[in-house]
Amino acid sequence: MKKTVSLKENHLFRRLYQKGKTAADSRLALYVRRSGREKNRLGLTVSTKVGCAVVRNRVRRRLREVYRLHENQLADGMDVVIVARVRAAHSSYWQLEASFLKLADKLGLMKKGEREL
Repeated sequence: MKKTVSLKENHLFRRLYQKGKTAADSRLALYVRRSGREKNRLGLTVSTKVGCAVVRNRVRRRLREVYRLHENQLADGMDVVIVARVRAAHSSYWQLEASFLKLADKLGLMKKGEREL
């Protein structure tokens, strides 16, 4: 089981937004950039536009779980930021999972032979 480190510093988020590859759909936006480290780093962004604190935390928990379950299928040494859009608040876990997998595959984040759709 791999461990992913959290991205917490603002300058790392900004660098990823500016220089990373991006893909988006109606529920999520995904930013990816190679970091040169052994482990992946994950950042989550859920704006107050998504809902109140309870809703934002629910979306955050679901996204963290989606990432955790598919962590072994992802390429190593990547910085990943998942940005939840307003529709994520009204989406089920399965819809968020499908959205994440589709975007990760589109950006080439999945290891070869690990695609699941």
